[in-house]
Amino acid sequence: MNPAILVPGGAGYIGSAACHALAAAGFIPVVVDNLSTGHEWAVRWGPFERVDITDRDALVAVMRRHDVRAVMHFAAHALVAESIRHPDLYFQNNFAGSMVLLDAMRLCNVDSFVFSSTGAVYGYPNAPSIVEDHPREPINPYGLSKKLIEDALPWYGAAYGLKWVALRYFNAAGALSEQQIGEAHADETHLIPLAVDAALGKRDPVSIMGTDYPTPDGTAVRDYVHIVDLADAHILTLRYLMAGGASDIFNLGAGRGCSVREVIQTTERLSGKAGISRDAPRRAGDPPFLVADCRKAASALGWRPTRSDLDTIVGSALDWHRTYAARNGTAAPAPIEA
Repeated sequence: MNPAILVPGGAGYIGSAACHALAAAGFIPVVVDNLSTGHEWAVRWGPFERVDITDRDALVAVMRRHDVRAVMHFAAHALVAESIRHPDLYFQNNFAGSMVLLDAMRLCNVDSFVFSSTGAVYGYPNAPSIVEDHPREPINPYGLSKKLIEDALPWYGAAYGLKWVALRYFNAAGALSEQQIGEAHADETHLIPLAVDAALGKRDPVSIMGTDYPTPDGTAVRDYVHIVDLADAHILTLRYLMAGGASDIFNLGAGRGCSVREVIQTTERLSGKAGISRDAPRRAGDPPFLVADCRKAASALGWRPTRSDLDTIVGSALDWHRTYAARNGTAAPAPIEA
């Protein structure tokens, strides 16, 4: 019988891509999601349980009913600006909810945990390429909520035998058009879907927040990694843990940076639509560059991104937004406003 893997947040953007990869690898993804930001139409590769991760008894019942062998955890609020306005949501859901999930796992004797972390734990980097032992100094509640979970995991390992891996990914992007997986947020804040929507005439030109950074073209540099590559990394991590691999932390990114202006220019070239951006002042709290050093994941997991060039990422996003975004809609409420 194929092993069942619990996937909190499996109705979301990255979680649904991971569920597709799990099913293709011979696992049964059991999605638990409260649909606050996820979409029921994105759950197509295994059972769906509408459960909140703060409900321990419901989680225990789901794990026992499906004989869950491991957990791959994606359920989190993930908007930096919202986390600053509403830190309570981020600490209650991201941190406290994750602690409830870990306790439910302990009650069910489930001891393998793959955690979706983030490069936001690093804050302002002091190096052009960030390694895993770079100081963690998050500058917003979102990054801090993830750091707190990372800090708790070794204690759960020591006390309860939890085997865990935290995957710090950088800018997840791109789409799986054939599987109808793409970014569909009620309040979009990510550059690539904003640029794609502008190119398709669905919104006004996207603002380039800052053109005077100490970077080659003056705009901020980020590391974009395709969600297919991220999903592949989760499968490799799960197998690594099941084979007895040591608990650890790994960066996931393309290992190279692309500037905001490069993203805009690539979107214009691939879409055939010019003039999709306008210059704007810097946004507070944005570092000039965030690029991952991923050699550790390559060595320990055998992971190497193969689809994370900018043309593939933007091209897949364009294809999905043209074909499926209007059909599916967001099916999610807007974030709470101050």
